Amino acid sequence: MKTYWRILSHLSTVLVLLTFWAGSRAFGQTLKVGVAPHTSSRLILEQYQPLRQQLEKALGHEVEVMTAPDFTEFARRALKQDYDLVITTGHQARLFQADGHYLPLVTYQADFKSLVIVAKNGSVLKPKDLEHTTVIGLSGSSLVTLWGQHWLKRTECRQVTVRYVSAADSVAQLLLTGEGSAGFVSLTNFQKLTPTVQAGLRILAESPPMLGRVYLLNSHQGTLQPRIEKALWSFSKTPEGQLYFKKNQLGGYRKLRGGELASMEPYAEEVRKNLVPR
Repeated sequence: MKTYWRILSHLSTVLVLLTFWAGSRAFGQTLKVGVAPHTSSRLILEQYQPLRQQLEKALGHEVEVMTAPDFTEFARRALKQDYDLVITTGHQARLFQADGHYLPLVTYQADFKSLVIVAKNGSVLKPKDLEHTTVIGLSGSSLVTLWGQHWLKRTECRQVTVRYVSAADSVAQLLLTGEGSAGFVSLTNFQKLTPTVQAGLRILAESPPMLGRVYLLNSHQGTLQPRIEKALWSFSKTPEGQLYFKKNQLGGYRKLRGGELASMEPYAEEVRKNLVPR
């Protein structure tokens, strides 16, 4: 009987230590928010400052916003559990949910669409005009580029070279200087280009609505889920949050619908292929 109570006491001590460790992990370190590199690092850090401040206020400890050089590297880092909270497009969100055990939280109300854009006064008038030319994409693992490459196949554009760059504004500038025949960008990023730049471009093709950016929580931080969700919904009602949604034409947050993430599995599988060393 004494041995039984000694074992029970030992197990209780272990449970207390594990609980303390979990609490320390949740509250004793910087919360790392990883944002997919849909634009330059400088703009991402600037864009997400109000959210960072809201999370710091709600959680009571430091929050750091970070990104990666490209979508493929971002996926690698997320799957290595480098981030506590991630904000990325639907196809990578599906990958992180299925392979990295991240917990989906919210997405945006506005539709997400991929575009094929060209110079307004250029020679490209139809998809076939892109044959034997170079088009510009963000990364082999970005949703806009994956959709664009599917579109090229569907339109039977042959021998098209895809060049990857780091940001949507870089895509636009390269098209305006004649260094690419077409570019793949999201509707949101196209709308954020300056009026002068937009005036020099034309939309050649547009995707159906797809699942856009999704917020996911690392399952190691699962105890924080109620507080982070509450902080996100609170942020959406603040003047700073309202300005963020209006400026980026996002409409606000909404809950994910059943099957939305699963529908992105074909694109998630292409990201998996990009992560395999060649």
